[in-house]
Amino acid sequence: MKIKKRSFMKRFYAINLFGIIITCEKLSKESLNHELIHTAQAKELLYVLFYIWYIAEWSVLVLKYRNWMKAYYNIRFEKEAYAHQNDMEYLIRRKHYCYLKRIEARHI
Repeated sequence: MKIKKRSFMKRFYAINLFGIIITCEKLSKESLNHELIHTAQAKELLYVLFYIWYIAEWSVLVLKYRNWMKAYYNIRFEKEAYAHQNDMEYLIRRKHYCYLKRIEARHI
């Protein structure tokens, strides 16, 4: 796991690309856990499939909600990561492909 600091990312707090977290400031333990959950999700889908699914789902949700942030918070991968980012033991007991279960969004 690599963490890179970049100042060009003004709109996003952090982005996880193939297990490398790019951020403009130091991550809190909750934010780091959120990104580690995304890494686990991406590994399960061999990274490329994760990004294809993520972008496809976000695109459909943007059309549905007409709001890109509401679409973001309703992506199944984000729902799982936000629901468990405060649970530092979550990755130890996390079941594979659990994002397939319905998780209610807390950020709508």
